[in-house]
Amino acid sequence: MKAMYASAKCQGLTEEMVRALPKFRDSELFTPAEKAALKFAEVMAGDHRSVSQELFDELRSHYSERQIMALGWRMAIFVGYGRLVYATGLESVGDLCPLSFTH
Repeated sequence: MKAMYASAKCQGLTEEMVRALPKFRDSELFTPAEKAALKFAEVMAGDHRSVSQELFDELRSHYSERQIMALGWRMAIFVGYGRLVYATGLESVGDLCPLSFTH
């Protein structure tokens, strides 16, 4: 991870948790609710067409419909942002975009 955002730190995310994200399913650092949200994020960032009823059932065991939609909206924003960052070559927080957008 090149950057850890202050808001994540304020909400309790630690460097150890960031390092554990690739293996979150096996980590004791995340609650069952957090693991469900991370599974949702993984599907949304990867093959969103593979979303299943089982995943939504798991999410509903921890979150309300409103909370699931809020998670989905946040994921949509950040997945899109991440893809834009990748597509433009902007890999570090604070770097200038190397593309020229002049007409």
